[in-house]
Amino acid sequence: MKLKLLLGTLMLTAITANAQVATINENFDNFTLGNTTFPQNNWSAVVATNILPFPPAPMMIVAGTTDKFIQSYAGNSGTSPSYLIAPQIVAPSGDKSVSFIAALAATSPGTGTIQVGLASNPADMSTFVAVGNAISLTTTTYQNYSISVPASTSSYLVFKFTPTAAHTAIQLDNVVYNTTTSLAVTDVAKSKEDIKFVVNTDNTALQFVTRKDPKNIQIYSAAGQKTAEGKLNGQKFDISGLQAGVYYLLIETAEDSLIKSKFIKK
Repeated sequence: MKLKLLLGTLMLTAITANAQVATINENFDNFTLGNTTFPQNNWSAVVATNILPFPPAPMMIVAGTTDKFIQSYAGNSGTSPSYLIAPQIVAPSGDKSVSFIAALAATSPGTGTIQVGLASNPADMSTFVAVGNAISLTTTTYQNYSISVPASTSSYLVFKFTPTAAHTAIQLDNVVYNTTTSLAVTDVAKSKEDIKFVVNTDNTALQFVTRKDPKNIQIYSAAGQKTAEGKLNGQKFDISGLQAGVYYLLIETAEDSLIKSKFIKK
């Protein structure tokens, strides 16, 4: 009886480990920090080979504190790609998209790209097939991206990080794979207006500093759902009704340009 019970437990564990997920909503906040922590939480990594016989080698790092993120660090491998592989998904039928935010690290000496793709083998990136165009990253300001995922027999969603120079560091966060419409503004016009804001001490409002009030402000959750919209009231925007978490702002300025930013409500 004990043997049968043990066998049943092992079979259940194997089935659970190989279970395919229909959607993904990952902000990496429950991941273990460090550069040797993959695989974890069904995410894995294939990292570029160091081109020089001495450190630092390329790494896939879980970084951050209260708001964690993934960082692909090139090390001495200046232009070789590294890959972050999401948990196995149900083979895409073409009705979903993947959204995420990405930026260069503040100390990154070079630029880079992120290319979304699908792979049939999480350990063999020769099976990687690109989806959409590669995204060029040239700024340390997080931008939100959304890419439609076509129908495919491949069941691993992959992020390919390609640096342009040694020690380039590319950051990724808030990955959502779902049918939910997301904030898909990949080309945001630069504004001549200087708009700054902070979350006030009691986490009930965004306090703005601006010469002209924006025409409109939209707030989106990490899953890309609009949670609030409106105008400033005395240089403040009320967020008292929002739950704790990461949010994105889309600000329509008085000069009709768009500014995108991010804040954390604690």
